[in-house]
This record gives sequence, structure tokens and C-alpha cells, in this order.
Amino acid sequence: MTSLACNLTVRGSLPTQINRPADPLSPEYLQNNDPDLTDSQRTVREAISKICSNYGDEYWLDRENSKTFPADFHKALADAGWLGICMPQKYGGSELGITEAAIMMQTIAESGGGMAGASSVHMNIFGLEPVVKFGREEQKKRWLEPLIKGKERACFGVTEPNTGLDTLRLQSQARKSDLGDHYVLSGQKIWISTAQHAHKILILVRTTPLDKVQKPSQGLSLFYTDLDRSAVEITEIPKMGRAAVDTNTLFFDNWRVPADDLIGSENDGFKLILHGMNAERILIAAEALGLGYAALRKAAIYAGERYVFGRAIGQNQAIQHPLSVSWMELEAARMMVYHAARMYDSGYAGGEYANSAKYLAAEAAFHACERAVMVHGGMGYAKEYHVERYLREAFIPRLAPVSREMICNYIGERVLGLPKSY
Repeated sequence: MTSLACNLTVRGSLPTQINRPADPLSPEYLQNNDPDLTDSQRTVREAISKICSNYGDEYWLDRENSKTFPADFHKALADAGWLGICMPQKYGGSELGITEAAIMMQTIAESGGGMAGASSVHMNIFGLEPVVKFGREEQKKRWLEPLIKGKERACFGVTEPNTGLDTLRLQSQARKSDLGDHYVLSGQKIWISTAQHAHKILILVRTTPLDKVQKPSQGLSLFYTDLDRSAVEITEIPKMGRAAVDTNTLFFDNWRVPADDLIGSENDGFKLILHGMNAERILIAAEALGLGYAALRKAAIYAGERYVFGRAIGQNQAIQHPLSVSWMELEAARMMVYHAARMYDSGYAGGEYANSAKYLAAEAAFHACERAVMVHGGMGYAKEYHVERYLREAFIPRLAPVSREMICNYIGERVLGLPKSY
């Protein structure tokens, strides 16, 4: 899929004689490009781009400045039925694959929404995969239908302050009551996105102490339950970017959670949550791609229109070549992202392609966003040109949900057969 027509060939000295990059989300472009997409995938991209056309850069800049959750954007996607893109049809979903979901998330980010737009619906797309695969029928009906309709929003609680990426050593605990009808949760979580607005939380906690299990992967349980604000203290974290979508710490003690909200069997939570991790990496990678393409298009247009010393700065190879390299980096990463998505949809459970896609897309996006700021010069530092917002958000896929270094560890150990390094 050629996500950006980046022809900056100069035919003369006037701005009107320079070919501007085509808008990759315009109806005309979508009808004539994306040759490697199926009809279904192209339909997704066209439909999402049509919705996103009502929420451009100025909308997202306003949400950033006012630190306002994009509830109307979330509602527009829900009303059009897109929050259930991967969910079963019997609960109101479209039952499409992660490939289509990746196209959706790339398009949202590429439209100017960036990581803010993507993060506002991200959890809905992949988060309840453990429920779809392992939930009881009663749970699926109770949980999936309101999520797909946009009546409920969910957040995802795994990371903790003292364990970071060492998920197997989580310290938050759940103790089953004597009557067996509920669990009592205590502990804390960090980096929980959308908790200020979420109704539900998918949360992983330890139900058997670490010193009483044979392996650290045992003894963890997964719940999907009401985010009870009378028992959970939610504190927003001031952060570098993506101010429209909140990020929080959670502290909870004596939080009563119904036993009916346990997914699968007690102590099997880690195995359950693994089924959503590859999907999350693929979607994060697709969102990074969209952000990178958005920044690259801004830079290419500016380079074609900005005249200094009697010529467009895009005529200078010092400007033109880095942007060309970014296009190639993004396209190479895109091929890995969609390859990983297709493998996931076909049932492949290994993590090497999903992790590699996340790594490559995040790096390509960061380079594109950085170059976009530099191409704009001093104007790149001004909020009205949007690229500084893109650059701040470009750090997110590099850091989360797993670091670049841990991905390299995974590839070194699982693919290259090298000794475990941590």
C-alpha cells in the first residue's frame, strides 16, 4: 500500500509547478492506490478515512491543548460499528481480522489523530481478546455488546511501579472470600491509559503467592470488572505528549470484585493474556506507521511550498534525501506490520514478527517525525504546524508496550538461539 505519494520533482521555479504529495486519505487517492489491499481491507480504510475527515489536525490540537478526551470521535466510531471490528458478529462486531484492525488504526493515526486518536479506541480493538477466546457465553454477552456499542469504555491494568516489564513478578494480589462469591484485590498499577473515563478494567493480579508456585508464570489471574472508584484511587500522570488521552496510576485496597468477573480459570491468567499481546504489538506498530506517514506528508508539503533563496527547500537534496529515506523506512516497516498481521490472523502464535513489526515501525515513525520538525525549521517548534506534537507522540510506540531493548532480547533468544541476557 503506497501510503504517501512523495514526488517532489521540480519542473520550474514557481510553487505552482511543483507536484504536491497526494493526500493518502482522499477518496480519489484511495480509489486508485493501495494495490496490495483486499477489497475488504480497502473498504475499511475508505470508511475510517471518511469518519476521520471530520476530525482533522485542528481538532486534535484543541484536544491536546485542553486535555480533553475525544469522546465525540470515540462515539462516531462506535455509532458506525467500528469498535467491534475484531469482535464476533453475534455480539455486534464485524469479526474481521487484526489485519483490518491494523489498517483502521493506521488510518486514524495517519489522519492527524496520531497516538491520541489511536489510543482513544486502542483498548477496544484488541483488549478483550482473552474474553473472546476464553470467556463464558454469559460473560461475552455481558461485556462485549456494551463495549462494541460504545456504551462502556475499558482500560488495561498490568504494569506495576515496582516490576515494570517483569510481568511475572506482579505484586498486586487477589484473595478469594470465604464464601467464594468475590475476590478482594489490593495493590497498584501504573501507566493505565483512559482510566479517567473507563467504566471497566481488564486487570491481571496474583491469586497465588510467588513463593508457592513452581514457575513465576503460574498463580496469576485475569479479571474484567467495573472500575470501582470508591475502592480504586486514580491519579493522572502529567506527561510529555498525548494529553488528550489520560494516563494514570491506580491504587486499590479491599476492592471487592465478583467471582463471576474472573476470566477462565484461577491462576491461568498469564496464559490468557498472552493471546492479546501479539495483537497489541501489531496494532501499536500500525499506529506508529500512521503517525510517521502523517509527519512525512506535512514535511513534504512544507518542503514544496517553502521558498528560500529563490527556490523550494525541497529542491535541496539535504531536505529531499532524508524524507525519501523516511518513506522507504516506513514502507519497509509497513510490509513487516502487515505480514505479522496476516500471520496472526492465520493462527500463528509466535511473537517474533509482531515484535519486529513494532520495533521497526516505531523507529521509522520516530525518524520521520524528527525529520518533519527539522524540515520545518523554527516553525517545526510551533504547535500550529502540528509536527512537534507528532514528534512528542512518536516516543510512545518506542517505549510501550514493550521497550526496544526487550524486543532485541526476545529476537536474540528466540530467533538467534543466544543465551538469555536478563
